[in-house]
Amino acid sequence: MMNRLNEDQIRIHDLEVYCNHGVYPEETFLGQKFLVDVILYTNTRPAGLSDQLEDSVNYGAVCQFIEEEMKCQNDKLLEKVAERISRGILKEFPLIKAVDFEIKKPWAPVMRHIEYASIKIFRERHHAYIGLGSNMGNREEYLRNAIKAIDSIEDTSIIKEASFIETEPYGYTDQDPFMNTVVCVETLKEPLELLHILQKIELDAGRTREIHWGPRTLDLDILLFDQQILTTPELVVPHPEIEKRMFVLESLCEIAPYEVHPLLQKRFLTLKENLETN
Repeated sequence: MMNRLNEDQIRIHDLEVYCNHGVYPEETFLGQKFLVDVILYTNTRPAGLSDQLEDSVNYGAVCQFIEEEMKCQNDKLLEKVAERISRGILKEFPLIKAVDFEIKKPWAPVMRHIEYASIKIFRERHHAYIGLGSNMGNREEYLRNAIKAIDSIEDTSIIKEASFIETEPYGYTDQDPFMNTVVCVETLKEPLELLHILQKIELDAGRTREIHWGPRTLDLDILLFDQQILTTPELVVPHPEIEKRMFVLESLCEIAPYEVHPLLQKRFLTLKENLETN
């Protein structure tokens, strides 16, 4: 995840929008005033040196986008408004790396005197490395179809792709050779959201889990997700086998040799060299 303390900021404070979000009929029918605070994380240095608007984020355009999006549909919850619009900002303005978004409701119907109720969230662009493998049927076709499927995931795009390489099976060795590759994606999904989509892609390709590390039409593994360290019953990131698998390190070194493993604090190129000498 990004270090917000090290990023430049553009701030929008108390943007006023009159629209119709809420749970109660009078809110959706009569409408009410909302106030929006936004912090846009970006690199302001290019604009600071060039003095040209195209090198910066046009905060007037951001304000217009927020207003139009807040008025284009009625949402019941402030959580939905904040999620929808913050993600929309990241999709619409490529120079913005992350956004703090707060929506305030001054006339919240709580039958008490409060200045406002609000929802505040932080959303950012993520980079994930995904390992792909197949050793059944037309292996290249399975991988190419999977790459297309990954690139078509909402709010996700492939930005780097390693070559296909043929590898000997790992773990359970009584099976055919694999075809492997690694792709890097930029995504607005969170790790478990991305995992569940990848599992659906595997199922669509006929993936079954009968033998651990056994033959499969398609295997999709999240190798890295930013520099996050995550341990859940469903997902462990970084993938615990990265430093042991030469075919993974070869593909990672092709597209990101100087990326650092968040736990081992070594570059992939170094991990590959260490595995070659062992």
